[in-house]
Amino acid sequence: MKRSAFITGASKGTGFAIARRFAGEGYEVFIGSRSEASACAAAKKIEEEYGVPARGYGMKVFDEENVKAIFQDIRSGGCLLDCLVLNAANLGIRQEGLTVPISEFMDVINTNMGWNFMLARQAALQMREKGGGSIVFINSNTAYRAIPDRIAYGASKSGALGMMRAMALDWGKYGIRVNAVLPGMIKTDRWENNYNDCRNAPSNYTPLGDIAEFEDVANAAWYLGSSQSRNTTGAELTVDGGNMIQLYPLIPGADDRTGPAC
Repeated sequence: MKRSAFITGASKGTGFAIARRFAGEGYEVFIGSRSEASACAAAKKIEEEYGVPARGYGMKVFDEENVKAIFQDIRSGGCLLDCLVLNAANLGIRQEGLTVPISEFMDVINTNMGWNFMLARQAALQMREKGGGSIVFINSNTAYRAIPDRIAYGASKSGALGMMRAMALDWGKYGIRVNAVLPGMIKTDRWENNYNDCRNAPSNYTPLGDIAEFEDVANAAWYLGSSQSRNTTGAELTVDGGNMIQLYPLIPGADDRTGPAC
């Protein structure tokens, strides 16, 4: 039986690793990106590496007609989705709360919540018809732990978790499971290039002594998206090296263990 997965923000990085993980399991893969050329190039790489059908789509943020057209095209190609992985996001970096324009604040909310709702609804309509499926939100541990100048991002990720749980409740009767992966710091291009000094951010100092590779998040998305988690819905899987269990990170040379306990 043909199986299929649609991954947004999948032309590179975490999203591309997720697409490769599903392709490696024999899934037909649909890749979404704001750049149609990048999506198509990534799909071609998937086809060449894994020998499975793959197709790229240019996506317009917060555009419901664009979303409907993509899902209709997937249907026209003979597929009803088995899995949707919502990876694309507006990171809302350096949005100082007292000065950020409301339009920029709402761009983050509209992308990370509104657009993902549009995508999840269209996927759920196909999954209901098929008799079940899986939707996976790639969320963030910042849904629970605030970071500086990222109010809209943190709010959107917290809100998306609430939306995930509500979808899991409402759509469970159709056999649709809805879950979330919560990564922490990931070794993205921004980390490799030390953008904004992110290599020295406290979130690098985890109990495991390392942060996530793209493949770590991809493996978590695969678990929640596949039948391996057939009885799991409304759940969160954190992939952050243990960062969220710390009251504060233990930074070498910065913690004085001889002082008074607080």
